[in-house]
Amino acid sequence: MRKLLTKKEVKEVLEILERCYPDAHCELDHNSPFELLVATILSAQCTDVRVNSITSEMFKKYNKPIDYLELGLEGLEKIIKPCGFYRNKAKNILLTSKKIIEEFDGEVPKTIDELMTLPGVGKKTANVVASTAFGVPAIAVDTHVFRLANRIGFVDEKDVEGTEAVLQRKIEKKSWTLAHHLLIFHGRRVCKARSPMCEECEIRSYCRYYLRKVG
Repeated sequence: MRKLLTKKEVKEVLEILERCYPDAHCELDHNSPFELLVATILSAQCTDVRVNSITSEMFKKYNKPIDYLELGLEGLEKIIKPCGFYRNKAKNILLTSKKIIEEFDGEVPKTIDELMTLPGVGKKTANVVASTAFGVPAIAVDTHVFRLANRIGFVDEKDVEGTEAVLQRKIEKKSWTLAHHLLIFHGRRVCKARSPMCEECEIRSYCRYYLRKVG
């Protein structure tokens, strides 16, 4: 099997992807760090398209922590029900809103460690919010990033934590956030989970999966 890509090769792959996706960005619609936080909580086990369809109207009325506390659990559950796992997500959004008001003066905390103290906020969500809303270098390893990093040959890891650690070593810190967005864009458009479009892929000459497939 082809060896893992070197740091130099990883950089070359990312440069190609940047040319392919010059507009790579977070595809969760939001107008504030708090809206991004809510949208990211909703995005667990749910597509960004579905989340955006829910939040496009929800954020017009409810875009601050106090709004959700006043809305209440049943009201929020009704709005986000199409999102899946809505009961748990509604509970976490309310608890997070309460904590932001009581412990962070109504503002979303800016550090990854502080974000992870919020109910329903794990490492991936904290990385997304910190990097996208506050410019903190981070690689949020979601299903796309995990799949592509292992499939292409950036890493050979069995879990999210290991994947994130290796990516942080192989990618320049200043490029962590961009790399996250580039891999997601490529995963959604070309390197799909069940049927990767290898013949249309601009990075196939680097890819362990493709090179193994063609022999």
